[in-house]
Amino acid sequence: MAEEAPEKKRRVRFADHQSPSDWTPVGWRERRAEQQPDYPDAGALQRVERRLAGSAPLVEVADIIHLRASLSQVANAQGFILQGGDCAESFAEFNAEKVRTTYKLLLQMGALLRSATAGEVVHLARIAGQFAKPRSAGSETIGGVTLPSYRGDAVNGPAFTAASRTPDPRRLLDAHRQAQVTIELLHAYASASYADLAELHAETGLEGPLRPVSMFTSHEALLLNYEQALTRWDAPSESWWATTGHMLWIGDRTRQLDGAHVEFCRGVANPIGLKCGPSLKVDELLRLVERLDPENRAGRLVLIGRFGSAKVAEHLPELMRATRRAGRNLVWTIDPMHGNTRSAGARKTRLVSDILAEIAAFFAIARAEGVHPGGMHLEMTGGDVTECLGGSASLVEEDLERRYLTHCDPRLNRGQAIDVAAAVAGLLAPERRSDAA
Repeated sequence: MAEEAPEKKRRVRFADHQSPSDWTPVGWRERRAEQQPDYPDAGALQRVERRLAGSAPLVEVADIIHLRASLSQVANAQGFILQGGDCAESFAEFNAEKVRTTYKLLLQMGALLRSATAGEVVHLARIAGQFAKPRSAGSETIGGVTLPSYRGDAVNGPAFTAASRTPDPRRLLDAHRQAQVTIELLHAYASASYADLAELHAETGLEGPLRPVSMFTSHEALLLNYEQALTRWDAPSESWWATTGHMLWIGDRTRQLDGAHVEFCRGVANPIGLKCGPSLKVDELLRLVERLDPENRAGRLVLIGRFGSAKVAEHLPELMRATRRAGRNLVWTIDPMHGNTRSAGARKTRLVSDILAEIAAFFAIARAEGVHPGGMHLEMTGGDVTECLGGSASLVEEDLERRYLTHCDPRLNRGQAIDVAAAVAGLLAPERRSDAA
């Protein structure tokens, strides 16, 4: 279990945030927790939690503070968030080359975006923690056999067998080890990336001196046993920090105002994302924003719209309008993936045209509402997969079977992700011209 806070001493302002006095890392256990695994062995889960609680933090508080400072610039309309990575990380497919290709893809996309925007690009990878996914149904039936749904490698396995689908808390230890290695690899690639940066600057026409790119990590704060066990008290800031990643987000299925996920996230000092789908009403959003960010601190809260290209114009404007009128110092971004999933035969897929349409609508709505379009959130991979349709390679439905590798949702491949970044660079260019005017 996470350590308890020591007695209050002289208050030291640090990172402009302090945890609520009525909050503890275990408080979420008194609330209803949606989308949690049904572990058959409670004792095994407790033993795993104790081991994780004795582990070193995965990320450093100083780096989380750095991210908050970067996000505060975006909140002040001086930057853009590029958030992307796997739908759900895999144990079986993990290797150093996969981490490298994701890292390089984010660098390439970031360079395209920086060439078009006057502000900085915040590189925020969906990595080193994205091992679990919420599911619309708790079980799956095939051939008359019903088993628990696959919830990601940190919970159970994708094979349709009782042994694979039974939630096993020891998988949390495997997720933690893979996250450690992934973060070590990201640090190594960051140290060795100057050659890549010079090449990318030349390709995109970027000017100015080369400087290191900070690659931050993010994931959905879904498995609360895992998150609590790795939450640490920091005396200088008098705050609790989730050390599983630099930024956490709350999903559209777990954003209940009085639920366990909101309760946990309100007390940690990390930047927090909140997915906003079509069912979210204005009053509910404003109450969530107040619960998660009562001090209204720039850099604390990122709202991530995920409506679908057919619904974004119906739902997003009033939500943006409400947060602007309330004077909230937050960032609006767009997730154009989750609302645009469709079926193609037995496969789930997404159309690049739908993704681009939702992004374009997001920019248009933000400008009409006087809100800074602050970023995008993509499910993508540096690999040559065939899971989404369209893009410059013109993938069609018949291509899906060639390299459909995801165990959860379809991802953009490298070429499609670059297509999206190039399109967004074109949308950012008017912002740069406006700033220069």
